[in-house]
Amino acid sequence: MELKIRKHGETYIIDIAGEMDLYNSYKLKELVMKMIEKKVERFIVNLEAVGYIDSSGIGALIYLCSTIKKMNLKLCIANVRGPVKKVIELTKLSGYFPICANIEEAVRKLDA
Repeated sequence: MELKIRKHGETYIIDIAGEMDLYNSYKLKELVMKMIEKKVERFIVNLEAVGYIDSSGIGALIYLCSTIKKMNLKLCIANVRGPVKKVIELTKLSGYFPICANIEEAVRKLDA
């Protein structure tokens, strides 16, 4: 799994590439916690290049959602497709995660 950060105005976009699994999903949690320490308030998690996610990856997303909600910060998960979308639907978490179709929609939602 590879993580890249880019900025769009006040929003930070975390691009994830590869597999989100037991061996690397902790990296995403660590990255976001460091960003929160640096007072980042708006996050978009871009799953466009993620081809596989297991329960640890889902757990990392749940952790991020609950932590960011508790701190009154903003989060959107964008570009959920293919096998990742299927896992999120099977786990009935579509309604729990703030999902947007793409980055542009996520930016608009966070700016509103």
